[in-house]
Amino acid sequence: GTIIGVGLFSLPYITSKVGVGIMLEYFLILGGLVILIHYLFGQVALRTPDFMRLPGYAKLYLGKWGKRIAFISTILGILGAILAYLIVGGEFLANLLTPIFGGNATFYTLFYFIIGALFIFFGIKAISKIEFWGLVLFFVILIIIFLKGHHLITAGNLLSGKCSLNFMNLFLPYGPILFSLWGVSTIPQIEEMLENKKNLLKVIIISLLISVFVYLFFIYLVLGITGSETSESAIAGLKGFLGERIISLGFIFGILATFTSFVSLGLTLKKVFCYDLKIKKEISWLITCFPPLILFLIGVKSFIPVISFVGGVMIGIEGVLILLMYLKITKNKVLTVPLTFVLLGGIIYEIVYFLK
Repeated sequence: GTIIGVGLFSLPYITSKVGVGIMLEYFLILGGLVILIHYLFGQVALRTPDFMRLPGYAKLYLGKWGKRIAFISTILGILGAILAYLIVGGEFLANLLTPIFGGNATFYTLFYFIIGALFIFFGIKAISKIEFWGLVLFFVILIIIFLKGHHLITAGNLLSGKCSLNFMNLFLPYGPILFSLWGVSTIPQIEEMLENKKNLLKVIIISLLISVFVYLFFIYLVLGITGSETSESAIAGLKGFLGERIISLGFIFGILATFTSFVSLGLTLKKVFCYDLKIKKEISWLITCFPPLILFLIGVKSFIPVISFVGGVMIGIEGVLILLMYLKITKNKVLTVPLTFVLLGGIIYEIVYFLK
């Protein structure tokens, strides 16, 4: 439930740009990398007292500088993810309601933001239950779309994506796939819940493999139907192929999925500001909600670059911290040093890609 999120909607479009073969290679390599880093963090969690999270782990093993970097990467990563949810959620709401009420996309994005910001201000305990049922609804809608559109899937559409061997295109999947597969934030909580700690590795592997399977199926379904007409957020591109009623279901799911995550991440970040940084509740709410809105209003509205930056840079920094903590515990340079250089290379690339 934590892993499968807004990153899912970017994957068909990226596949249409780089090709199915390159995308499969990325899933194979990055999937293995993510499983390994999650496992290493699980090992750190098993050796650390309960009721601590990444910043606490970083302070314990790396000192105050580690805690500071963990806080910065967590804060900027969540702000970037909230921006991504705002971009896509607003687009889904606009696509659903514009044919009925008219108006433009910015108006609906502002409406989406206002409702979400109010939920974040007052707090809501039902979000976790809504997220669970949203995930169930997601699978139901996937099956409905497959049943209604499987006859439209063609090999030509699936093979329509070709990488032009452009350097930027070739590495385009890196950040979004990393963003889509990342779920380390839940590992300490899972470790605390498990009676048999040896099952932690099984949970990590099975969860990530299920997520990869769902992503590949979603790519197959959307790209197979829309081909070169695949949209950045996936569902909007299906509108011309499956009709208003079916796609309205997709938009409703997209709104629900992005909105609950928007609120959940907002509440998490507000608590970081309130509890960890001792900032007043009202100020915490303001600096949680309004930076993403300001970025959106000044023109940061492209979904793919946002999740690429969050995935490649902020999640990359988290990965480096996890590797350094594992190195501190085990002294295993053979494993940690090469992986650290891979993540550092990804961080540099994504910064260059985002600023270009």
